[in-house]
Amino acid sequence: MTSPEPENDWPEDSGPPTVPDGIPVLDESTSLPQNDPPEILIITGMSGAGRSRAAAALEDLDWYVVDNLPPRLLGTLARMMTPGDGGVHRLAAVVDVRSGEFFAELVGVLDQFRAQGTDYRVIYLDASDEELVRRYESVRRPHPLQGDGRLLDGITEERSLLATLRRRADVLIDTTELSVHDLARQIRENVADGGALAGPRLTVVSFGFKYGLPLDADHVVDMRFLANPYWVSELRHLTGQDRRVSEYVLGQDGATEFAERYVAALEPVLASYVNELKPFVTIAVGCTGGKHRSVAVSEFISQRLREHGHPVRTLHRDMGRE
Repeated sequence: MTSPEPENDWPEDSGPPTVPDGIPVLDESTSLPQNDPPEILIITGMSGAGRSRAAAALEDLDWYVVDNLPPRLLGTLARMMTPGDGGVHRLAAVVDVRSGEFFAELVGVLDQFRAQGTDYRVIYLDASDEELVRRYESVRRPHPLQGDGRLLDGITEERSLLATLRRRADVLIDTTELSVHDLARQIRENVADGGALAGPRLTVVSFGFKYGLPLDADHVVDMRFLANPYWVSELRHLTGQDRRVSEYVLGQDGATEFAERYVAALEPVLASYVNELKPFVTIAVGCTGGKHRSVAVSEFISQRLREHGHPVRTLHRDMGRE
């Protein structure tokens, strides 16, 4: 069995709740626009089952995540959302027993959402009692409902409080035998709706070796095998972003062929990064001073990567140095 790493603090902080009698009525304006409506995820489940890791995975996917939200505030957040590309249009709210007496309102709030046509999904995280005990003991934190009793008393009470939500969940994930990385993969698969998972965001940065390697470089490309435009008087004052320098650099024997083959060699690596949940990749392209060859080749590699469908930004770290 694969156990999650204890340093990720699967058990979460909270205090013991009490259950109120009433549930607040949401304003009718809570319902969202029905043309291309925003997405709402409710993350709930057993304390220690991985809610914090699920929230982190959603943040990596550009969801707006709110942790430990009192259920009555869901309506307020829903009204702040906007359809389309602008504003908040993907909201994930972590709601659990840490919200104390307010937690009992969640089922009623969700019923009103459904009645008003506000679409949402509930992801419920669970784990066996044995695994929850092991996780809490590994991080040496009390269960939020434990009080003066035993750890198992808190777990048993929480299961009883969550029974209705568990039955109504759209997605049930048992994290008993999942590592934190396995859980992140399952979250990504569920929010991707069966489509292809997004690849990492790429940064291609040119640099000069004489100024040192970029500290965050995942891949380093050395272009010093090409003739240096610095020694051509009419090109020395220009940079690799100027057409004459770019043509000089890429027109040399082997330059374009090298860059094309390098991009092709990256493709299986970038595909594997998706499975390894690596969100960002930095490709450092260097020459002596970071002004001519590395700049021209960085622009060329970036363009090829974009043509292959990758999100790329291009930076020139040392281009302005003397």
